Amino acid sequence: MKWIIDRFEGDYAVAQCDGICFNIPKTALPEGSAEGDVVEVSINKNETENLKAKADNLLNELLGE
Repeated sequence: MKWIIDRFEGDYAVAQCDGICFNIPKTALPEGSAEGDVVEVSINKNETENLKAKADNLLNELLGE
């Protein structure tokens, strides 16, 4: 998925994707982002599974299982 940064308004960037505009906090964008930049967004299933496993392990430790 690709977002195009249209403009900045205060603490937010206005981005477009498939003709739909939405706000993104500036802090959520890569450093140095500018108007007209294309930001690519993807899902990392491996990292998702790693984070889930870590959360499950922590919960098991807290519960003494």
